[in-house]
Amino acid sequence: MSEEVEIDLDDLKRRMDGAIAALRTEFGSLRTGRASASMLEPVMVDAYGQMTPINQVGTVNVPEPRMVTINVWDKSMVGKVEKAIRESGLGINPQLNGTIIMLPIPELNEERRRELTKVAAQYAEHARVAIRNLRRDGMDQIKKAKSAGMSEDEQKLWSEEIQELTDDFISLVDKQLETKQAEIMQV
Repeated sequence: MSEEVEIDLDDLKRRMDGAIAALRTEFGSLRTGRASASMLEPVMVDAYGQMTPINQVGTVNVPEPRMVTINVWDKSMVGKVEKAIRESGLGINPQLNGTIIMLPIPELNEERRRELTKVAAQYAEHARVAIRNLRRDGMDQIKKAKSAGMSEDEQKLWSEEIQELTDDFISLVDKQLETKQAEIMQV
């Protein structure tokens, strides 16, 4: 008989936590009618020949609840930053004031709120898919361990552990989606 084979549940859990962290970041980028510096995180600017996050070409501030400002450090980058924001799909119309770009956050109408809840649902689905892929990786580890001499009882036990971990993370995604959608629909 071969030595006992271990499945690395901690690694799976850590990677599933990563999927949840990515989901939180994506949710943070969805605007809910309030100004937030994090809403600009997914916007990339073509700076000096490579795609760069906005916060690496200027200072992002939230001076008031319905305004985000970006103080662009390099004057030649102002047009590129403005273009990146216009093309980002955030639905914000940038206003220029020298090297400062002002982003007034308009009130969300009902239609835009519904669109944003659909986007949030898509983000959540991406996170679920990532978690299911990690579950599949764990199940593949069990199959490899089977050929290394793992007993059927151990296989079943590990399969149940991985499934339970997956279910916990999927329900966490669902709860976060529910919270975000309620936040978006709140007037």
